[in-house]
Amino acid sequence: MARYHPLLVALHWTLAALITVNLLMGFFRLNEIDNADPAKIDALRTHMIIGGLILVLMIVRTITRIRSTKPPEPDSGSALLNRIARPIHYVIYAVIFGAAFSGMALSAMAGLPPIIFGGSGDPLPESFDIYAPMLAHWLFGIVLAALIAVHLAAVIYHEAIRRTDLLARMWWEDKQP
Repeated sequence: MARYHPLLVALHWTLAALITVNLLMGFFRLNEIDNADPAKIDALRTHMIIGGLILVLMIVRTITRIRSTKPPEPDSGSALLNRIARPIHYVIYAVIFGAAFSGMALSAMAGLPPIIFGGSGDPLPESFDIYAPMLAHWLFGIVLAALIAVHLAAVIYHEAIRRTDLLARMWWEDKQP
């Protein structure tokens, strides 16, 4: 069976974990902590570090994907699904980059780097909602969560219904004799 490059496999699963953590943190943890609570700075620091790591790994993933050989596209049994599979993956990449860049823009506009990483002692803004990138960042998060759900549904469809062994393409090769 044709597989993706081992670096792409490692990046896929690492990014899946990091993106899941950051989405959960953004939707459930950060929203629950008031900006006046000192715990918000630690939570934001973690969220921003993971977001930066996601951006760097996505750049590496994009370059590796462009330069490496890809296995042939699996047949979904539907011409429409076959036609939209690749564009949906490109949309997932674009939304991840959009989330990262909107997060960076929000951070810059809100003056977060000296507060979060520089120990300036300045308070966080009363609300992040006054900054335009906040809405974009939130929307990218919602769209990304929806795309991940569609992606997982597609994997389940391929594995359970079509029995294409799709996951083996995005896993490490078994080197047993």
